Amino acid sequence: MIKKFFGDKGFWQVLVRLSMPIIIQNLLVNSFSLVDTLMVSQLGDVELSAMGMAGQWSWMMSMVLFGFSSGMSIFVSQYWGVRDYDNIHKTIGISVISSLLVSLVFFISGAFFPSFVMGIFNREAAVMAAGVKYLRIAAWSYPAMAITNVLSTALRSTEIVKLSMWVSLCTTVFNVFFNYSLIFGRFGLPEMGIAGAAMATTIAAWLGPVLLIVISLFKKTVIIFNPKKLLTVTAKNIKSFMSKALPVTANESLWALGTLVFNVIYSNLSYEDYAAITILRTFEQIAFVFFIGMCNACAIMIGKSIGQGKLERAISDAKRFAVLEPFVAIVLGAIMILSRHQLVNIFNLSGNISEATLTTASVITIIYAAEMALRNLPYLQIVGLFRAGGDAASAAKYDILCLWLFSLPITLLNAYVFRLPFPVIFALMYVCEDVPKSFFCLRHFFSGRWIKPVTAEGKAAAAAYVAKNGSMRILLKNEKEN
Repeated sequence: MIKKFFGDKGFWQVLVRLSMPIIIQNLLVNSFSLVDTLMVSQLGDVELSAMGMAGQWSWMMSMVLFGFSSGMSIFVSQYWGVRDYDNIHKTIGISVISSLLVSLVFFISGAFFPSFVMGIFNREAAVMAAGVKYLRIAAWSYPAMAITNVLSTALRSTEIVKLSMWVSLCTTVFNVFFNYSLIFGRFGLPEMGIAGAAMATTIAAWLGPVLLIVISLFKKTVIIFNPKKLLTVTAKNIKSFMSKALPVTANESLWALGTLVFNVIYSNLSYEDYAAITILRTFEQIAFVFFIGMCNACAIMIGKSIGQGKLERAISDAKRFAVLEPFVAIVLGAIMILSRHQLVNIFNLSGNISEATLTTASVITIIYAAEMALRNLPYLQIVGLFRAGGDAASAAKYDILCLWLFSLPITLLNAYVFRLPFPVIFALMYVCEDVPKSFFCLRHFFSGRWIKPVTAEGKAAAAAYVAKNGSMRILLKNEKEN
């Protein structure tokens, strides 16, 4: 049994080939945040807290966009399994238009009404002023982020994973250069402070889609196609796409909105506590890239197999991923706990960060690291398995209900009624969301009801199996290797 589970060389070869470029790419993407945070931290607690709050607006947008790209990946990965390029191109086109419309809403509010957006998080004059400077400029990067998100997801879903990695490397180098130059006034450029960090992010963000499109023109990847093909998109195509994308988008939007409420709570408790969260989020994003790589590889492999009608292969791989996730989380969590003081003190190179902020950041780093396995299990199940299998709606209720019915009300009570210490509030927020959600997701996984193919080959295989055995649940218990 152990040899069967771990001895499949094909699984590990494909996993490494798909996940490593994605991990490297996301490490580079998240270095945007790391570089911004490190450099802005030298300006002080107020600027660091303000940038963290302003950054929540782009994070909220990215979560909505993630819903559309996840819906797109359901179709693209399964269509890729049968090399249906016509439907791949139609799906990409619909997703680009939808994502740009979303980004314009966030761009207009951030660029032209930054005081209103910052007022959601904090009313302190100094924090508001710094945040408005940052957001007014950073909002111009939002349409570029939307385009890059769709194109990168489409490339990954068709097993082209290295191109986005190299583009991210280029944009990261530009981001570092312009951050340093514009924040501190180097190489003849003006000293702009926190506004310089926003300008650097915007310049680097627009470089991303330009490079992806130019390189793809030469390599003739799937993201390059005649725009006239969009004229052949039918109402049926749009309805089919939206039937998968809208539940995912609603899921991600409501989850992001709940997380935004958490951040509003924390930002109004103390700007020092929020500065500590900003530091933790940098480490959290870096650790999370390993799960992003694993989850993307999982979605590609599972979606491709189900699209081809290879249900047994899909189930075998799904079980391996379910075991691999906690193992990776335990290793990463141990590293974070053991090195927490060194990591946190990186942000105090200039000595401008208060001791209270550093202490809180160290404590909540332990909390996050200890809970990492439980927090990322539902992520792998929902994004990597259920959505890749074609089930965009069922698992969404677990994501939303656990946050809005359990975690958020308990956090509000602990913060404003019981007035517990901030680290305790933070820990209970995690536990009250992740424990019930993990239970529901595992139960749904073993039911087999998440296998919902969108290709003709996949539908035929699923229908034949159910007709013969009566339920997909049996497949989860007695899968055979292809």
